Parts: sequence; structure tokens; C-alpha cells
Amino acid sequence: MPEYKQFPLSDTAEGLTEADILAWRVKPGDTVTVNQIVVEVETAKAAVELPIPWAGVVTELHVEPGQTVEVGTPILTMDVDPDGKAAPAPAAEPAAAAPAAPVAPAEEEMKPLVGYGSKAAGTTRRARKGATPAPAAAPAPAPVAAAPAPVAETPRGGYVPLAKPPVRKLAKDLGVDLHSLTGSADGGVITREDVHRAANGSAAPAVSTVESGYDPATRERRVPIKGVRKATAAAMVQSAYTAPHVTEFLTIDVTPMMELREKLKKSREFSGVKLTPLAFAAKAVCLAAKRTPDVNAVWDEAAQEIVYKDYVHLGIAAATPRGLVVPKIRDADSLSLKELAVALTELTDVAREGKTTPAAMLGGTFTITNVGVFGVDTGTPIINPGESAILAVGAIRDTPWVVDGEIQVRKVMQLSLSFDHRVVDGQQGSEFLADVGALLADPAVAITY
Repeated sequence: MPEYKQFPLSDTAEGLTEADILAWRVKPGDTVTVNQIVVEVETAKAAVELPIPWAGVVTELHVEPGQTVEVGTPILTMDVDPDGKAAPAPAAEPAAAAPAAPVAPAEEEMKPLVGYGSKAAGTTRRARKGATPAPAAAPAPAPVAAAPAPVAETPRGGYVPLAKPPVRKLAKDLGVDLHSLTGSADGGVITREDVHRAANGSAAPAVSTVESGYDPATRERRVPIKGVRKATAAAMVQSAYTAPHVTEFLTIDVTPMMELREKLKKSREFSGVKLTPLAFAAKAVCLAAKRTPDVNAVWDEAAQEIVYKDYVHLGIAAATPRGLVVPKIRDADSLSLKELAVALTELTDVAREGKTTPAAMLGGTFTITNVGVFGVDTGTPIINPGESAILAVGAIRDTPWVVDGEIQVRKVMQLSLSFDHRVVDGQQGSEFLADVGALLADPAVAITY
């Protein structure tokens, strides 16, 4: 006889309380295996793929893409015994086919997952807008062959198209971009007909798009504040109002660094390596932090201690379709210039694909934000919580510069360092910034460190 189990949203070992459903990788009727990825969710830190801890047949999906769901809420029901080979359930257990209320699986059943539930028993919260309670499990349809799982879509500007998994697969098969469609169903949901019309080049019927963010009447688009954007905003506000920020600026001639970069790019050792000015900045930060360890320390308010770190977990601020993320290069101070260049390329590629894991963004000690990549000269960066300093690296420009009493055109850039004045005094902050500047102005200075 069928045996139904409900799969709850896990907390991915982050202590989070909710997540947004981005895309389903399965649909009702699909046969799944143990630890197969079934759904992609967005937490306050990153997009995460969740595996299923059982094998069986999916019978029902309880939430739609775009909805926010609390941790522990059942999001999928499946039949783990579609062939009826399991032993009959004890008489004391309620009938699985029609439970009185959604029941999350026992904690021991969830051990194959990355985490499970962080809320205390009995904790209640108000219902969220757009959330739908999970219905009781329904009898499973006859098993069918599993179709290829649709590729998860990356939200644009925070907007996730509202469409059921079969419609998403149809759009993928026909090469239709769901972001370009306006749903004709209630709530702005995209239907199969909408996809077919787009594939055939037909215009979609005129409908209100308020539900999907844009209101033609006001010519405005409203996007809910959630996920990475919401977490980043909270962290920046917390940092700005708890750490007394001081920002210092330095303008430097980096012509020698750029000449060395061109020379190294032609060498056999750096063949195939993307060597950017950011790699030089990362190396300079790691070297300078050893001479001024205060910038790599942190203020522990609860313990009333300053904690000095004997390692540099270097955060690199990266702009992604889901907002700002800051993945870390672990033990960056132990890496060579070439190893840092390789690590930076891998880190930024993963971040832009939206695949940075939550673990990759924890435990940083210092951060670099490269505003120069946007053509910006400098700024006043906000320190990441749990750190004491952040360096902004500006654009490199051809600029008139005095060299030996004569004006020459040189490669010039600006640096700005924000630091927590509880941990870093003006002297230490100035010495660190001067060291970073000296290393970028003349990389040969590194042999004296």
C-alpha cells in the first residue's frame, strides 16, 4: 500500500527561519532517488539546492515558485512505497493517505540533509503574504517516467516568474524566456497558453501586471524586499549603527604594478591565469595585515574583548543577480599571487552564477570591494559585521602625475579604507593604508615585508 511522507523546508544549518522557493526540479509523478535535488531555494545568504532524503514518487508540490516559506513547513509530498512492498504500518499510526494535519518527518529521517529546523517548539508567527498552507497528502497518481528536470531560473531584479513546473519545462523546451511574459491567470500566473502564444509570436492578452511587480497605471514596479537583499540591508544597517566608521583615502601611482602585471601575463608561470589588479590588491592586503594586525581583529561586545585573528579569510564583495554577496578566500595570507588570482576567478565566477554557498560567506576577517570595475574612483564602504575594516579599490586611470619634478601621464588609482575606530586607531588605519598603497605603487617593496 502507498506510504506518504512530507518533505519540510530545512534550515540549511544557518539558523534561518524562512526561505523563498526559486524553482522546482521535479513535478508530481516524477520518480526520485535518495539525495536527488528536488528544489532550489533562496535564503538570506544564497541560493541553495535541497536534496530529498527518500526514494519514491512525487505526489504533490505544496508551494509555488516565488513564495516565502517558513522553515519546517512541508513543501512536497511523496509516496516512498509506490510498489506496495513495505510492511503494513502499525495500527496506532493514522492513515497516511489522509492525515489530519501536515506532519513534518522525524528529525532522524532528515539526517541526509544539510540541516533541519531551528525554531523552538510552540513558536508561532503571523502568516506571510502569499504563503499557502500545505494541504493534507493526497493519493498518489500512477507512477510515470521522470522527465528531465527544468533548469532553475535566475531572478532578474528580484522578480521570479510565477509558473508551475510543467509550464517552466514547456518554456524551456520551446526556448521562451518566462521573464518576458505576463501571466494571464489569476495572480499573474503564467499558463501553457501564454507560453505557446509567445513561442508562436502572438501577443498576450492585456492583463494587469500588478501581481508581478509592474503596474501600467502608475508605471512603477514594486519588488518585495527579501532573500539576499533583505539580509544585506539588515547587516549594513547594523554595522553602520554599531561600529563607529572612519574612512581614509589615498591616491597612488600604480604604473609599476601595471607594468609588472603585463610582464607576468606573458610568463609561462601565469599562462592561462586571469591576473587582475584585484589580485595585487588582495596580496597587498594580506602582507600589510601582518604588520598591522588590528585591521584583521574584531570587537566582541558580549565578551568585552578584541579578538586578533592569526589568519586572513579575505572577503570579496561581488554583485550578483540576487544582490550583493561577499564570499571568502580562506587563509588568503598563505596563498601566492598566482594562487590568489586563480581563487579570485573561481570565486567571482561562482558568485555571478548565483551558486555561492552559505558556508562560503561565513567567517570573514577583512573585505575588499572593487568599485573600480564599475568605473568608480572611490567611495566610503560600510564594514561587514564581524570585521573591523574594508578596503575599496577604485578605477585605474591615465592621469597627469609629477615624477621627478616633471609632469607625466601615469596609471593612477584611489583607495579608501573604512575601519572600526573601537579596534583600529587612526595611526594603525593610516599605517595599514600606506602599506597597501606602497605595495601597489611598487610591488618590489614586498621583499622588505
